[in-house]
Amino acid sequence: MPGIDECLTEAMTLPGARGASLVDWTSGLALGTAGDSPVGDHETTAAETAELARSAAEFDSFVAEGETPSDGPPVEDLIVTTRAGYHVLRFVETSFDSSVFLHLWLDRDTGNLALARIRLRDIAERLVLG
Repeated sequence: MPGIDECLTEAMTLPGARGASLVDWTSGLALGTAGDSPVGDHETTAAETAELARSAAEFDSFVAEGETPSDGPPVEDLIVTTRAGYHVLRFVETSFDSSVFLHLWLDRDTGNLALARIRLRDIAERLVLG
């Protein structure tokens, strides 16, 4: 089972991948990074994407009927489309605390959004933390 570095390296093999990170959305800290950052600083990107992830994970509007907060974040992934790229945030479910997500930054012209979502789901399921 792969750890953080192996998962980020695998994410960077996706077509159009420009950068990847594993972020704790409660603290805004990057637990690991690979490639580039959209703003040139992985810590800034981690803090900014954590704000977005935290909002989606905590807003009641995204909770399905019958779910409880103990079920983990109600959102599987978030996609932000910019003029130059895509940002895919994939929540990682863990046995101890589901407060981390994978962030993949893709080039819009060469990236494959559908493939990225499928592969990030697989990577997140195999990721071993701890």
